[in-house]
Amino acid sequence: MLNPDGVYLGNYRCSLMGFDLNRHWANPSPWAHPTLHGVKQLIIEMYNNPKINLEFYIDIHAHSTMMNGFMYGNIFEDEERFQRQAVFPKLLCQNAEDFSYSSTSFNRDAVKAGTGRRFLGGLLNDTSYCYTLEVSFYSYVLGGPTSAVPYTEEAYMKLGRNVARTFLDYYRLNSLVERPLAPSPKTRKEKLTLFKCTPQLGQGNSHAGGKPEKRSQACLKDQSLATR
Repeated sequence: MLNPDGVYLGNYRCSLMGFDLNRHWANPSPWAHPTLHGVKQLIIEMYNNPKINLEFYIDIHAHSTMMNGFMYGNIFEDEERFQRQAVFPKLLCQNAEDFSYSSTSFNRDAVKAGTGRRFLGGLLNDTSYCYTLEVSFYSYVLGGPTSAVPYTEEAYMKLGRNVARTFLDYYRLNSLVERPLAPSPKTRKEKLTLFKCTPQLGQGNSHAGGKPEKRSQACLKDQSLATR
């Protein structure tokens, strides 16, 4: 929680002093943005510690206009790194019915340059993955615009559990966890080569030209992926 004073006052974006904290990661002030300053210093210390392998940074936000949960990721010139970054959102889409991979976007918009995801994506090396996880204030849809399901506290907590489950799947795929911690269905083929979902490419993308595709609100999962 990087905005405790603002949230206490009922703000969902600005701090007590009126700053949008997720635009000041490049040069946070210890006086005006103390939480960002402290967390940034901690991340840099961890990154420079040879005993620590910092692999994921996920900034969690609520979204006021979009439905479902979805992610923002970064764009890299290295195609392999760009593709590896897409693995985690694809796995999460399999585990969470309210997570939309079709609404997930990879970009480097100038207006987002001061976000944690953008700044740390440029600071950390290619073994680290930085995302923003956005979740709707309102609801998620399952198959059509008329099937909106309002989010509840339990639904938000369920998405959090599915994020944790996705970490387990991710490290199983990378042979870092030899066996599941709990029984799981054996219908899903755990091969990265099966992932055929196409992420939405935002502004500044070096892999495609023109405007990004219009986002869909539903989680249009690839038919080749079995779901839980």
